[in-house]
Amino acid sequence: MKDLSVAHKIKNSKHNVFAPYWAIALFLLWAIGISTIWIDLGAFWNGYVLDMTGPAWNYILFRGLFTNKADNAWTRFFTPKKTLVIFLLVCIAIEAAQYFNLYEATYDPWDFLAYASILVPLFIIDTIQFKQMTSIKKTE
Repeated sequence: MKDLSVAHKIKNSKHNVFAPYWAIALFLLWAIGISTIWIDLGAFWNGYVLDMTGPAWNYILFRGLFTNKADNAWTRFFTPKKTLVIFLLVCIAIEAAQYFNLYEATYDPWDFLAYASILVPLFIIDTIQFKQMTSIKKTE
């Protein structure tokens, strides 16, 4: 059995401490986003809530924040900055496709704010945690 260093154990335990909270956030964002299909609570609900929760839900999923199996090639590729940039570019591409009528949807410039409204705060929280964990890893 491989003996883990103290710093590696601390890094893993820190991630494992936060993982259940990220899992709860993942579930809540998914449930709220998917409920926009079944529940009609007005124009804001139908027009923006999925745009707010979808990118945030996917951010947590792609970053592997919800699981203790987060140290792998996938999560090493999707760093906080890279994930944010990719997701914002995808959101911009979706809105550009709507603007140019590439598919049947309504272009709405407020969607940009909706995409970033939860995604950016998640990125900030994740970046703070990521810096703490990488500083621990550097001490190994």
